[in-house]
Amino acid sequence: MTTYHCPVDGTRSETTALTWCCPVCRGPWDLDFTPVRGVGPNALSTRANSLWRYEEFLPLASPAISLGEGRTPLVPLTDTVSAKLDYLMPTLSFKDRGAVMLVELARRLGPDRVVADSTGNAGTSVAAYCARAGLACTVYVPEGTSPKKTEQIRAHGAHLVTVPGGREATALAAREAAGEPGAFYASHVFNPYFLHGTKTYVYELWEDLGGRLPDALAVPVGNGTLLLGAALATAELHALGLIETRPRLIAVQAEAVSPLAAAFHTGADDLPPAAGPLSVPSPTLAEGIAIPRPPRARQILAAVRASGGTFLTVPEDRIREAQRDLAARGFYVETTGVACWAAVRDGGGGGEDGGGDDAVRGSVVVPLCGAGLKTGMAAG
Repeated sequence: MTTYHCPVDGTRSETTALTWCCPVCRGPWDLDFTPVRGVGPNALSTRANSLWRYEEFLPLASPAISLGEGRTPLVPLTDTVSAKLDYLMPTLSFKDRGAVMLVELARRLGPDRVVADSTGNAGTSVAAYCARAGLACTVYVPEGTSPKKTEQIRAHGAHLVTVPGGREATALAAREAAGEPGAFYASHVFNPYFLHGTKTYVYELWEDLGGRLPDALAVPVGNGTLLLGAALATAELHALGLIETRPRLIAVQAEAVSPLAAAFHTGADDLPPAAGPLSVPSPTLAEGIAIPRPPRARQILAAVRASGGTFLTVPEDRIREAQRDLAARGFYVETTGVACWAAVRDGGGGGEDGGGDDAVRGSVVVPLCGAGLKTGMAAG
């Protein structure tokens, strides 16, 4: 039977419980799950044109809800860099990959309400899928969240709670609500079902590239849900004998909020202990990855190192430039979603870290994660 387990202390829990974190250490759950063997890319051609076509690789099967998520295009930007257009999702962001898994799980458990916290995109996605499933939903967001995103959350019928302070304060408020009886915490950070949704990003690449993967995957990292999903997928594909080598993971952060990059380049296995009260992150155009203390920091750092990858950071002026450059090429992408293109478009050599030229050698895929309609063009 599929169960939750804590990667820190080994505590286990049934997935039918509403316990959203390890009761011992209060950390995120992982999931005991092994994909089915014997499925190759050629066996998928007649299946549903959504991420549910990979049912043998997913911990939930026979879903009752879907908005047609997944199967986004892969298009070239240069001779070596391609973009996967994950902003062409039902709610205009890649978060639909994980949200559909969380809400399908919630639907089966039948909670009184679903609780989520977000800087916007995860909240809009959970709200949309809860609307589809007929589940009551409350979304907590930090003050200053893009009005376009909060409008979208309300449009789907969710109750919106704006929290003073930064992203950490918002998460704490949502976790307190999630501890109330009858609440299901649709956490894209703590619940591993979300990671098993985001991993379909890589399964789609594997299918579309004829059973192989690029040399490197550049991924924006705040809480690390797409990166950890990518690491999960590459490990599964390798264990199943469906790929010979795993791609390098290039983790991208904004220079203004780059705690993981700093830890990585000093050789640390985790973030240093928090000192003092909750901090409000420095302003950055890449608001979706402005996470000062991601709960899965240790796992993110380990995944990047195990892949032979690295962390790159990008300053605000390069984020602005990358957004304009993509728009000039026909892609209207929100400011967080352009971070990876900003990092690799010139060989990855910019940013305070340096060393990017070697990291981005060979073929690279970047995700364009959210539509420009979410935030508009950056000023300046």
